[in-house]
Amino acid sequence: MRLVVQRATTARVEVDGAVVGALPAPGLLVLVGVTHEDTAADAARLAEKVWTLRILAGERSAAQEGAPLLVVSQFTLYADTRKGRRPSWSAAAPRPVSEPLVEAFVAALRALGAHVETGVFGADMQVSLTNDGPVTLVLDS
Repeated sequence: MRLVVQRATTARVEVDGAVVGALPAPGLLVLVGVTHEDTAADAARLAEKVWTLRILAGERSAAQEGAPLLVVSQFTLYADTRKGRRPSWSAAAPRPVSEPLVEAFVAALRALGAHVETGVFGADMQVSLTNDGPVTLVLDS
């Protein structure tokens, strides 16, 4: 799995003009990409890592602050742009593999006590945020 974690003062996801997920308070926007070898264990490990990362004000974690998370699936995190001008998506896992793992990541965060909002898997989403800092990290399983 590959995550892009952004500390945000605000963030939201819209589908067809309707807000489907938003941070109710400052927290983290997490973009999630899944590749073919990923497992539910990877999802659980990364959920704990994100929940306890000390990247909020005062070097505190979302767990310590009770900060919300907005999780959005994003297969494009596995784009291969080394050749030509058209990205290859072959490293991104297909929906039957990736959707359950994104759901497992969200479930693991919730089991840890996180308030989690989400986008809509596979939808054409408009994601907006105000990046705080800015703080943006890339995590790989």
